[in-house]
Amino acid sequence: MRFGSKYTVFWATAVTLVCLLGVVSVRAQGTPADGPQTTDTLFKNIQVLKGMRIDTFFDAMGMFAASMGDDCTYCHSKKAVLDRAAFADVTPRIQRARQMIVMMQALNKQYFGGGTKVTCFTCHRGAYTPVNAPRLALQYGSPEDDPNVITFVVDPRTSAESVLDKYLQALGGPGALSKLTSFTAKGTYSGFDTGDKQIPVEIFAKAPNQRAWILSFLDGQSHRVFDGTNGWWAGFDAPAPIEVLTTGNLDRARLEALVAFPANIKQAYTSWKVGRTAIEDKDVTIVQGSKEGLLPVNFYFDNATGLLVRIVRWNDTPVGPVPTQLEYSDYRDVAGVKMPFNWVMTQTYMQATIQLSGIQPNVPIDAARFNRPAPVPH
Repeated sequence: MRFGSKYTVFWATAVTLVCLLGVVSVRAQGTPADGPQTTDTLFKNIQVLKGMRIDTFFDAMGMFAASMGDDCTYCHSKKAVLDRAAFADVTPRIQRARQMIVMMQALNKQYFGGGTKVTCFTCHRGAYTPVNAPRLALQYGSPEDDPNVITFVVDPRTSAESVLDKYLQALGGPGALSKLTSFTAKGTYSGFDTGDKQIPVEIFAKAPNQRAWILSFLDGQSHRVFDGTNGWWAGFDAPAPIEVLTTGNLDRARLEALVAFPANIKQAYTSWKVGRTAIEDKDVTIVQGSKEGLLPVNFYFDNATGLLVRIVRWNDTPVGPVPTQLEYSDYRDVAGVKMPFNWVMTQTYMQATIQLSGIQPNVPIDAARFNRPAPVPH
């Protein structure tokens, strides 16, 4: 299965998600119930990526899938789709992948001071075999213009403050934003984890930065909670009875809460820089925020409306930076504030859409909504 059409990409990614979530049944003994889990305490037969936090591990698996342009059964046993215990089976490609990870780590250690400058994607770029000869079509063709880049040409003519001020004004202005203290919302969630079928979703949010989602699958509920400092994922669909979010994935939860109540967005990062690009032939401005300990985050603002249309963040994994893209559209007026009713979340191992049907502003929300959710036995 190779990249080449939306249909192929859908099924490659869909099977990848099934495989990634399926790994949870391949347990090691003595799995901890509290705190962030690591690969060697939760899974069997982890050899190279020991000690990695579980939420980072799935981003790393997504790196492999994206780099090879296939789902995880390319390396794992084909039996793993129906028999999850087969994920622990050693295959020749798993052995080869372990060798490649060791080689990559050695190159980065020797030539790049241990930084992840060389990754699986550096050579594979969606193909099984790296290309070792020049491509004339690439050399003389139109250059690829990917707006989702960590490094871009800085535009010295525009300040981040002016772009962010325009964004806040486009939403309704600081006065209206300060009056929005909470909201609840209902709608539908669909993605590769639902077979692209729509299921109910409820959202609870409280200023300045608390948020909880409840997804109602046929097999039970899934809770995604951020209390302003800590984040969790609990449900039958989670990799563990309760997954504790760490580093980059915890920052993603913080970002989503920030977008819900963006009045303090200018204080969210310690440094900013601005660039220009286009998304679907529309001119946008990139405002990149940076803070110590995390990779930078790109905010994309439509030049015509000033509204936020995309966020791209990267999680720093031992096999390289792995992106998550969040897109916002269908802005509607809610109590004097424009709020996006459509969200699309794209990762290397899944894609999902939330379409809201209604938002109720400034309603009382029980503080317990943002507590650590109860673990769900697997």
